[in-house]
Amino acid sequence: MTGPRKLFVRSAVTIAIVAVAVAIFASSASAQSASSGGTSQAAPLPLSGRSAQSGSVTTAESPVAGTTSSVNTLNPTVQVSGAFTGSTNSAAKMPFSGKLSLHEAVQRAIAYNLGGIGTSLAARQAEGQVRVARSALLPNINGDIAETIEQVNLKTFGFRLSVPIPGFSIPSVVGPFSYVDFRASMTQTVADLTALNNYRSSKETLRANQFAALDARDLVVLAVGGAYLQVIAAEARVVSAHAQLDTANRLFNETQLQYQSGKVPPIDANQSQVQALTQQQRLVTLENDVAKKKIILARLVGLPATNQYDITDDVPYSPLPALTVEDALKQAYDQRADLKAADAQVHAAERSFAAARAERLPSLSVNGDVGEIGTNPAQARTTYTAAATLRVPIWQGGRTGGDIEQAEAALSQRRAELEDLKGQIEADVRNAYLDLQAATSQVELSQKNVQLSQETLNQSRMRFEAGVTHNLEVVQSQESLASAEQDYVDAVFAHNIAKLDLARALGRAADSLPQFLKMQ
Repeated sequence: MTGPRKLFVRSAVTIAIVAVAVAIFASSASAQSASSGGTSQAAPLPLSGRSAQSGSVTTAESPVAGTTSSVNTLNPTVQVSGAFTGSTNSAAKMPFSGKLSLHEAVQRAIAYNLGGIGTSLAARQAEGQVRVARSALLPNINGDIAETIEQVNLKTFGFRLSVPIPGFSIPSVVGPFSYVDFRASMTQTVADLTALNNYRSSKETLRANQFAALDARDLVVLAVGGAYLQVIAAEARVVSAHAQLDTANRLFNETQLQYQSGKVPPIDANQSQVQALTQQQRLVTLENDVAKKKIILARLVGLPATNQYDITDDVPYSPLPALTVEDALKQAYDQRADLKAADAQVHAAERSFAAARAERLPSLSVNGDVGEIGTNPAQARTTYTAAATLRVPIWQGGRTGGDIEQAEAALSQRRAELEDLKGQIEADVRNAYLDLQAATSQVELSQKNVQLSQETLNQSRMRFEAGVTHNLEVVQSQESLASAEQDYVDAVFAHNIAKLDLARALGRAADSLPQFLKMQ
């Protein structure tokens, strides 16, 4: 064989081998891409469906600072913890005039309280998870531009070729050679019940988070409303303490005049002075309590942590709107956002359980690619691949059984939490009504007690001025009046807190707040 002919044959054989090698490589890569999807797996849910709020808002009984102890009255307080105690700065976007109404305080807190912000962002995060779960059901399209420079060892592909031509042999290593590939690929799930139920579960989880954000709004209203009422009650105690101090100072002055004229002994003058100093100490304590409660309120609504502002609303005693316990329970079951969130969590767990069981079912998907491939862009030719894959799970190493067991446990837990919440809602409503009944009776009794105590004090002062009795009787009457006024303030505060607690127990507290708290 002449030299040129031998060179031509060698080149032709080499090109053919390279073409076969490229075809084998492309086929292997395509098969690997088609099989890389694997099988769908149920997305695991946490065991508990209750939102992990980093804080709470509850009502409880607590002592009142700087008050006298007369009778055991209801002394409720709204206890706020965690994220609900803080806020972002609202003054930058909502200018503040230095006067804060209850309506403005609630609106600021709904927008800027950290507890509400956290649950709103959790709902936004859940919305992103829905989009991720949905992507498994929608087409996935990618574009690739690749330039490959390669040298192939044919022996690794099992080539054992020999040419019966003297002086001619096929090289075991071919290349280096290069080619470019412009390609678009698409994968589409046709039938995959696991992926479909994962998507449905994520949608229910999103609904649960949205309802949890609404429930957090009710908690914010309870926290801010309670803090505002505490400031009102604290300021009422200060007003009462000022009146008691004025009375004590007048008594001291009268006693001093009588002592200087020799009508009373020194002990009476000392007792009246002690009473005046005691009232002054009580006033200092109560003023300090007002300042602290205003700082707490400011932190809840996003204002600077200072007491240098005024509240503009007063919430006097007003009867509860006509509403029976049965009607209240029906409203609560219809409106409570946390109950709707718990129900959505049950549905999410049911979908997750269905997704886990669907891991045992076949799934169908299609994929394909189309593009231009060649040694350079000018010589590129169109190639394509189209494939349909039916995956039949046979044995996954026990993973499917484990997923089903986890999903079933989460479903049972969330059903139990839903039943527990229904009982808790009924307890919340009934407790609020009990507190309302007790507070209503205390308001009526304390009003009568204030009137009687005031009449007793007036009579004692007249008897003292007439010299019939000493000033100890006046001091005791004054203490009785102070206690009665304090009891009235506490009773009105307890009644308003009970109505606020009932508004939260019914749901939609922000909307129903004007109905329950009549402001002046």
